[in-house]
Amino acid sequence: MSFETLTLKSIRARPVVLKLKRPVVARIATLTDWPLILIDLYTEEGVIGRAYLEPYIPKSMRYLIPALHDLGEMLKGRRLAPLEFFEAARKSLHFVGYEGMSMIAVAGVDMAAWDALARAAGVPLCVLLGGSVGPVPAYNSNGLWLRSPAEVASEAVELREEGGFEGLKLRLGRERLADDLATIEAVREAVGSEMSLMVDFNQGLHLGETLERCHAIDDLGLAWIEEPIVYDNLEGYARLTADLKTPVQIGENFYGPRALYTALQMKACDYVMPDFMRIGGVTGWQRAAAIAAAAGIPISTHLYPEVAAHVMRVSETAHWLEWQYWANPILRQPYEVEAGKLHIPDVPGVGLEWDEKAVAAHLAESF
Repeated sequence: MSFETLTLKSIRARPVVLKLKRPVVARIATLTDWPLILIDLYTEEGVIGRAYLEPYIPKSMRYLIPALHDLGEMLKGRRLAPLEFFEAARKSLHFVGYEGMSMIAVAGVDMAAWDALARAAGVPLCVLLGGSVGPVPAYNSNGLWLRSPAEVASEAVELREEGGFEGLKLRLGRERLADDLATIEAVREAVGSEMSLMVDFNQGLHLGETLERCHAIDDLGLAWIEEPIVYDNLEGYARLTADLKTPVQIGENFYGPRALYTALQMKACDYVMPDFMRIGGVTGWQRAAAIAAAAGIPISTHLYPEVAAHVMRVSETAHWLEWQYWANPILRQPYEVEAGKLHIPDVPGVGLEWDEKAVAAHLAESF
C-alpha cells in the first residue's frame, strides 16, 4: 500500500492508569500511579497508527482526550501528512496558545500519524526518516529516587543488570546536602567508576540552594546535572552553565523547537533533552534536533523510548536515550535492551501494539 494515499478516518484515545513498579519519589512530588493515553489513528485504507502520551497527572486526561478527539474530527477526510497536520492542529488552537495542553494533544496526533505512514510504507519509522535500523545507547532511568543511600546503591546494581547498562540516572534534592553526597558515593562504590551517572534535581531547588549543591558535586565526575531550578528560569541556568564544570542538562519542558532555540541563544545549558509530548512529537523533534545540531549541542531523549529510538537514529548530535519501561505492561511486544543499547525491532512503523487484555484491566473509565 502506498503511504502517500492514506486518509484520516478517526482518532480513538483511551485512558489507562498503571501502578509504578518503583514509585517516583522526587523533591517536588511522589507518584505511585502513571497515566497513559493510548492513541489509535484510523485511516480509510485500514492502516492504524499508534502512539501514547504520558501526561503525569491522571486528571489531565480529562482535558487531553476530548482535545485529541476534536483534532481527529477537524482533520477527518484529509490526506495523512504529518507536517500539515502539525501546523493545522497548532493553528486551530492559536488563540489559547501553542504550549501546555495544546502542544501535548498535537504531539499525540503527530506521533500516531508518523507511525501510520511508516506502517503503510512497510518500513520502520527510522528508515522512513532516512536512517537505518540499529542500536541506540541508553541509560536506565527506572528508579534511584529519594531513598536512603544504601537502598539507592542496591537498586543501582539491579538497574545496571536489567540491560547491561553503562549509564544510570539518580535523583537528588534530599533535605540535607550531606545525604545527597552520601548517595552518590554509595552508588559509585556499588556500580564502579566506569558507570556514567546522571543526576536530576527535578526542579526542586531555588537558585541559592542550587549554587551551593551544584558546586558541591561539581568535581564528582558526573555525566550531567539536570534541572536543579524551575525550568523557565533561563537566566539562572545561564549562570549555572557558565559557573559549572559539569554539563548542565535541560529541555524536557521545552514546548516546541523555539523554546530550545531560545535556551541555546541564552547559553542556558550544555545539553538538551526534549520530551516528545512537549516538543511536538516527531515533527517537533526533527525541528529541534536540527537546531541543536547547528549549535553543536548533544541531544538526548526524555521518556517515550520507542519513538525516541527511531529519531535518535536520524539526529546528528544524538547523545543518550532515556530508558523507562513504564508503558511496557500494556505493550504486546516491548522493546529490548541489551549491552546498554535499545534495539529497534525491524517491523513497520514504531512497532507499538496494545495488549488489549492488559489495557482492559487498567482502563480508567471515569476519564
